[in-house]
Amino acid sequence: MQDAVLRDRLPQKILAGERVTAAEALDLVAATDLLQLGLLADVVRRRLHPEPMVTYIIDRNINYTDICISACKFCAFFKAPEDPAGRLLSRAELGRKIEETKELGGNQILLQGGLHPDQSLEFYEEMLRFIKGYGIHVHGFSPPEIHHFATLAGISTREVLARLQIAGLDSMPGGGAEILSNRVRREIAPRKCNADEWIAVMGEAHELGMRTTATMMFGHIETMPERMEHLQRIRDLQDRTGGFTAFIPWPFQPDHTALAGINKTTAFEYLKMLALSRIFLDNVANIQASWVTQGPKIAQVSLSFGANDFGSTMIEENVVAAAGVSFRLSEEEIRRLVEGAGFTARRRRMDYTLCE
Repeated sequence: MQDAVLRDRLPQKILAGERVTAAEALDLVAATDLLQLGLLADVVRRRLHPEPMVTYIIDRNINYTDICISACKFCAFFKAPEDPAGRLLSRAELGRKIEETKELGGNQILLQGGLHPDQSLEFYEEMLRFIKGYGIHVHGFSPPEIHHFATLAGISTREVLARLQIAGLDSMPGGGAEILSNRVRREIAPRKCNADEWIAVMGEAHELGMRTTATMMFGHIETMPERMEHLQRIRDLQDRTGGFTAFIPWPFQPDHTALAGINKTTAFEYLKMLALSRIFLDNVANIQASWVTQGPKIAQVSLSFGANDFGSTMIEENVVAAAGVSFRLSEEEIRRLVEGAGFTARRRRMDYTLCE
């Protein structure tokens, strides 16, 4: 009887445009099959984006270093500081990557790296000024990086953000969130900023006028209530600041990591989590498909499960590739997949203004 009530009441609430609580979202997942969840997410998506359009961006992920003191259990990319294979990109390498990106029509660099123990804040300020000399948008540095820079410099994260913004930082990616539950973070990333610190850095960035994205890496040691804790934290901050442009949920890739025994998230589970994110995050305008982890076909299906954005062409991607997943899509392939799903493909900027 309870399941029957839930199957009736919660969908009606969502269809009426009412906000669901975290407890109701958990009930919804337990009582609703995948297709109905997808239909509800599609209703929310079409309410927010009535035009039949899917956006994407041409940019490049540049990992300026793989040297990292965090040693997260889920990461196959990092090198310990004492590892001779660890690298720090030279300015010449960085310049070549930016020039190639611009030649391919890119309008943005996504800049992230490991938590290097030896580089000063001035190093990152100089790197930003160098990149901005190419006249390109810099979407860079996740909250754990900002927190790390502040710790090394002995100043506040707000001061770090303000200095990087002056040096050329335009916006911030939502990396390093994993699951925003301190229980989970203590287990998989004990040397990285905690959930409260991640949210605090994002709030400060928003207050300084920067737009940011938010991510969730799920499918490792977290529980479903902890996933909802993550979504609740994102929604609560968005209510306060409105600074998130998009949310990107993606499944953990276990190969070559310290958590390699964990089963990979299925496409079924990915689509369910994607749909739930679209339904619950009623104040985040855009939900991004994760073709980088799921491949092109599931990403295409995700456009009917709440996603309205196909993400980036990913001219370069190293972190997920280090875990053995290496899907690649050109701009032409993205447009073909989007149009094959019945939508119009439009190229965008970080803030979701259109390029065309």
